[in-house]
Amino acid sequence: MRQLSSEGKSFSFSFMSYSYERRKSDGVITVNNARLRKQSHKENNRFADYMLNFINLDTMEYGMCWQPLLLSFNDNELELG
Repeated sequence: MRQLSSEGKSFSFSFMSYSYERRKSDGVITVNNARLRKQSHKENNRFADYMLNFINLDTMEYGMCWQPLLLSFNDNELELG
């Protein structure tokens, strides 16, 4: 993801959504055309080390997700190791 983003290329991924504040998930989210954006600072988000910040290039909306909840990357299923 980082390499593709630095090269100006996009990628697809999916993740299980989860809001810590609301303690709620909206299910699986798929983003077909994304790039990474700068990570949040720990001063602004205590979970910054666990979050992935991205931009959905189809909608130009910023998003973030929990790294441990990533499910797929460019149509390849991911597993925690």
